[in-house]
Amino acid sequence: LFRKLTRDVRSYVQKRVDNGKDVNLQFALKAKTITSGLKYSLATGNWGQANAAGTRAGVSQVLNRLTYASTLSHLRRLNSPIGREGKLAKPRQLHNSHWGMMCPAETPEGQACGLVKNLALMVYITVGSAANPILEFLEEWSTENFEEISPAVIPMATKIFVNGAWVGIHRNPELLVRTLRQLRRQVDVNTEVGVIRDIRLKELRLYTDYGRCSRPLFIVEKKKLLIKKKDILALQQRESPEEMGWHDLVAKGFIEYVDTEEEETTLISMTINDLVSSRINPNAAYSEMYTHCEIHPSLVLGVCASIIPFPDHNQSPRNTYQSA
Repeated sequence: LFRKLTRDVRSYVQKRVDNGKDVNLQFALKAKTITSGLKYSLATGNWGQANAAGTRAGVSQVLNRLTYASTLSHLRRLNSPIGREGKLAKPRQLHNSHWGMMCPAETPEGQACGLVKNLALMVYITVGSAANPILEFLEEWSTENFEEISPAVIPMATKIFVNGAWVGIHRNPELLVRTLRQLRRQVDVNTEVGVIRDIRLKELRLYTDYGRCSRPLFIVEKKKLLIKKKDILALQQRESPEEMGWHDLVAKGFIEYVDTEEEETTLISMTINDLVSSRINPNAAYSEMYTHCEIHPSLVLGVCASIIPFPDHNQSPRNTYQSA
């Protein structure tokens, strides 16, 4: 639209100059160009000019106000940009990595089945933050940049990436990761920052960008939840917004947001019972290694599927029909 406006202005000015007349900017700038273009796009959902190629359809939609649940569901809808006529089954199928991020039941029937998905209940899309505080922290914490090191030491050390850019190497990654996570739990570092240590590739990847899916989990240390009964009672007795709330749980380090890539490096217990049994039977597989615990198993579902009574006692397509 802006390009069209500048084109119109240029052609108007060119004409006036060629004819030797005065240029009047009031006539050159037509406010209607941008206004009517935006109105057209918002009204039809076709993003782009009315007859131009590369116009995307369905970008703006009328918000569904049938019920409160349908409004929430519509706001958390995801659309895969794949043709609806495709005969491939793979893009429509549920993938392991969707666990806790996409609802396994809520998807429409028919052509769009599996291509239109819904976010699970507690999923949070990161809004992004500046990478500078992280870079300054790394500088203080003896990260060696490329001017200081010889190529021979690189294979021995751990490479550090910030938002995909290689910024240096570190000789003691375990301490660095532990410190970063501790700072994130104290909210000294933004709670959205993703800290991923890939031991096999000898890499430490830090992400501060926007658009990553993350979800909240209870933090587990020494086979015990950091949140205690007194904190839960304080939540139950809450009467005013100033008292203990969700943000306090995050700020006190009881809950942290884990993004999809960091989730690969954690071991999450499904319920508190798993933690109890790992304390009773310390020789059981993985009992030492739990890092997080699910808040509740039902949080893997979306808005509509979570209000179905006993969805775990239904045949799975029934949940899908009821959610759609």
